[in-house]
Amino acid sequence: MRAGAAGFLVKDTEPEELLRAVRVVHDGDALLSPSVTRRIMAQLAVQSYATGKPSDAALDRITEREREVLRLVGEGLNNAEIAGRLFITPLTAKTHVSRIMTKLQVRDRAQLVVLAYESGLVRPGWSI
Repeated sequence: MRAGAAGFLVKDTEPEELLRAVRVVHDGDALLSPSVTRRIMAQLAVQSYATGKPSDAALDRITEREREVLRLVGEGLNNAEIAGRLFITPLTAKTHVSRIMTKLQVRDRAQLVVLAYESGLVRPGWSI
């Protein structure tokens, strides 16, 4: 993901899921295969703990509401799911995600997930 991958699927992914994944990535979102998400998140948490957290100054650039959205992105929620959790419209959720990406200078949702874990906003097994 740090090298720029926008998604990760296992080799036995069903064709329908593969097509959906291509569309998701084409639309600018990121996608991780559910069967590997926990392993990746656990590894990111271990790496984050071993190397230390990103500077809090980076997260100081976002509002508290944006932190809340970032946590939900870190949990793997899409814009519609974030909207449902926060009682906002999907377009408002998308706007929040876009602003977070701009403020934190990341290019996609996969990098937001990494940042959410590295900063300690999200940890494996946590849920808002």
